[in-house]
Amino acid sequence: MANRPLNKGQEFVIGGFIPGPHGIDSIIVGYYRGKDLTYVARIRNGFVPASRRQVFEKLRHLVSPKMPFVNLPDEHPSRWGESLTAEKMKECVWLRPEAVAQIEFLEWTDADRLRHSKFVGLREDKQPRSVVKEHAGET
Repeated sequence: MANRPLNKGQEFVIGGFIPGPHGIDSIIVGYYRGKDLTYVARIRNGFVPASRRQVFEKLRHLVSPKMPFVNLPDEHPSRWGESLTAEKMKECVWLRPEAVAQIEFLEWTDADRLRHSKFVGLREDKQPRSVVKEHAGET
């Protein structure tokens, strides 16, 4: 019998990024809870230089002065050091929430954040407003 993969996966809306040497260092993602876009992770893993450039090219026309997430900045530092605090937010480039990414992750934290997340690819077949937190397979 084959082992099931540990990672879960779902789509998330890209609401911003942190610039890096190949266009982006990390993307900032969330899901819709009603009409509110809820931040869940800043994702750096899963990119190579070419994909950082490709994703940057796909996102650059969405740059916006408005931060789209309702639950930022993070008020409490994460024990994993991934909090998006007001200080860290100064580095962010915000986007109109019109792009969707497929993300793999190990689990949801108690604080409704992703643990051990990884970028898989952009999803051009998904409408951002349809992206909600999936509960399938959770115990």
